[in-house]
Amino acid sequence: MRSKSLALIAVSTGLAVAMTACGANTSTGGGTTSDTNTNSGSGGAKVGVILPETASSARWEGFDKPLLKKALEAEGLQADIQNAQGDVQKFSTLADGMINAGVKVLIIATPNSEIGATVAKKAEAQGIPVIDYDRLNLGGSSKYYVSFDNEKVGELQGEGLLQGVAALAAGKKPAEIIEIEGAPTDNNATLFYNGQQKVLKPKYESGDLKLVQSQPIDNWDNQKGGTTFEQILTGNGQKVDGVVAANDGLAGAVITVLKKYGLNGKVPVTGQDATPEGLQAILRGDQFMTVFKPINDQAEATAKLAAALAKGDTAAADAQATGVTKDTKGNRDVKSVLLPAQLITKDKVKTVVDAGFVKATEICAADLAAVCTELGIK
Repeated sequence: MRSKSLALIAVSTGLAVAMTACGANTSTGGGTTSDTNTNSGSGGAKVGVILPETASSARWEGFDKPLLKKALEAEGLQADIQNAQGDVQKFSTLADGMINAGVKVLIIATPNSEIGATVAKKAEAQGIPVIDYDRLNLGGSSKYYVSFDNEKVGELQGEGLLQGVAALAAGKKPAEIIEIEGAPTDNNATLFYNGQQKVLKPKYESGDLKLVQSQPIDNWDNQKGGTTFEQILTGNGQKVDGVVAANDGLAGAVITVLKKYGLNGKVPVTGQDATPEGLQAILRGDQFMTVFKPINDQAEATAKLAAALAKGDTAAADAQATGVTKDTKGNRDVKSVLLPAQLITKDKVKTVVDAGFVKATEICAADLAAVCTELGIK
């Protein structure tokens, strides 16, 4: 399940203009290819980019959009970047507009694999190569995929949960775990889950941990995630010793419920995307960890791949996409660029700031000034 990661990269209380695989943004959400960020650059090949939504994660508008724009322009390409706002019909309409406008490459991060496969088929019928960005479209035909090693991301979440349980629920056996997963239609969410289970399943089987319930959340909907978590929590007598939340947006929804029952800070909660909100929650002790995925690296890798494809240089593209991802529905291997991610706990938040992913001013709010100073975040 992101982002979800991430143009303003700022978030303050009640205003999210940054990054989940889940927040608010600065997009106008228009429905044509001339709405925002159209044909930047001068004279280079046109490249179309369609991002999926903004409701589940602010990463798309706050990070991916500006970083892709910068990276594509650095390669001498004209970037038309749009957001479908979670609407599959709008996604299709945007794609049709870009195809008709003669883009040389189409980069898509789709709401679901079905619409992604349909769009890729249309584009390729017109000789336009397609790159699946961040999310692989199962059953599709895109020849290239750029993302992070998403199963490894899930493993990091599992490892983070175990660290949190050891720190906050040491000695309790079995520790009771609730899993709030990403959208079942998002292949990334499946990969995150698979990675988590590599780490957690042996602990469930040994009796060290007890799985209360694992529940995927349609559309990565934070509100639904919070409601679902509360139902599971109350059904278990308000008992929980750890929560796997698939990204920072869902983690925030879980934390809101934990606060209601006086459990925040007492229960480790995982996350993903290193959003400003998520990092603040970690500094406050309400969230135990997140996963840092350097989206600038993802954007730059995508831009280099697009530049090669725009020139028709498949050999250069293949030289960059040295990894392979299995399309389990299409029973095919997709040439991939798979980037590493990093587990971030409280003592590692400075790493994200030092990397320039977020600014200290975005996360060191008044109540966090002292902890930021203690951790050398400035």
